[in-house]
Amino acid sequence: GLARPILVGRADKIATAIDSMGLRLRPELDYEVLDPQHNPHFEEDWQEYFRVIARKGKTRAFAEHEMRNRNTLIGAMQVRTGRADALICGTYGTHSTHLPYILNTIGQKPGTTTLAAMNLLMLLERSVFICDTYVNLNPTAEQIAEMTLQAAEVVHRFGIKPRVALLSHSSFGTADDAEAEKMRQALALIEERAPDLEVEGEMHGDAALSAEVRAQVFPDSRLTGDANLLIMPNAATANIAFNLLKVSAGGGVTVGPILLGTNQPAHVLTATATVRRIVNMTAVAVVEAQG
Repeated sequence: GLARPILVGRADKIATAIDSMGLRLRPELDYEVLDPQHNPHFEEDWQEYFRVIARKGKTRAFAEHEMRNRNTLIGAMQVRTGRADALICGTYGTHSTHLPYILNTIGQKPGTTTLAAMNLLMLLERSVFICDTYVNLNPTAEQIAEMTLQAAEVVHRFGIKPRVALLSHSSFGTADDAEAEKMRQALALIEERAPDLEVEGEMHGDAALSAEVRAQVFPDSRLTGDANLLIMPNAATANIAFNLLKVSAGGGVTVGPILLGTNQPAHVLTATATVRRIVNMTAVAVVEAQG
């Protein structure tokens, strides 16, 4: 199989759901159950969690309560302790509901200061990665640069050469407001840190997705073709663009959100995640864990 899942939840409810869907899955053989009310690692896990959050104004009682009642935290602790290799959570609430548990347990990659979410749209004529769709509401130039390099690394992992466009309402210097300047500063930081990366900006969306349009407005662009990694100036723009493309394109496959910057694989899905997307994200997490 793709992976051996550890399902965090009440054993009776999991069994009932499996029966209602007519699945032939056997506990302990096909999957493991970690029931929050009968967690054999509860004592050591809540104490370890308290050790992490003690200097953040939290009490022992709070740590015990969270470890008994927050499935995302329970799952994240399995990754922290090495009992699991990756975490898939979400499908309820927002990213901000789950991210604190991931940050406090799994943490960030050494040298990384920014987490970001990236979605992949596999359309009929192209595949497009969009970042940052959920985490940073209004990222700085430094954060944009860091998430771009992380995103490009993941695109490479998909076997695709990243061609990056930094998007804006400004097109190669046509505006001088703070947002346009931010994307220009991000470009300079990226070029300094990854001189071999194909990256260009700031530019309009049509110039990013069409080399022909880009050649008309900026013929000396560093991009050799249509961009496949779109870096947005803020989360609102990224989320709106992703959801518009997802619905209007029709028939495409979506993968994500892929959480960038964590110390070990951890991904927060959305309330609209389908079974197919959960399976796809499990595959992404498995590849990350093996790497």
